Amino acid sequence: MVGLVGHIAAIAILTPGYQLFQAANNTAVMAEVVPEQRGVTSGLLNLSRNLGLVSGASLMGAVFAVASNASDIATAAPEAVALGLRMTFLVAGIMIGVALALALAARKRAS
Repeated sequence: MVGLVGHIAAIAILTPGYQLFQAANNTAVMAEVVPEQRGVTSGLLNLSRNLGLVSGASLMGAVFAVASNASDIATAAPEAVALGLRMTFLVAGIMIGVALALALAARKRAS
């Protein structure tokens, strides 16, 4: 609905947030690791991030494809595309909620 300006605004807001989280998260993890294990830990952090990106994009694409039920997205009805997007964002929101609950439970357990 908001076109190119909306996409640019979303990227301008989300990208710095992601960068700030990633830097702080990696620093917190690496600070707890003994120097002899920092290379392995850094590699595992990168591997987990890349696996999450690839599997997340694949999963969300699959959710969209199933929800839209369109054999060819180029000729799909607007309603099918809208349903696919709604379901994709619903699944993403649920996954965020689960991740937040797990993080809060882990934090409570650590206290």
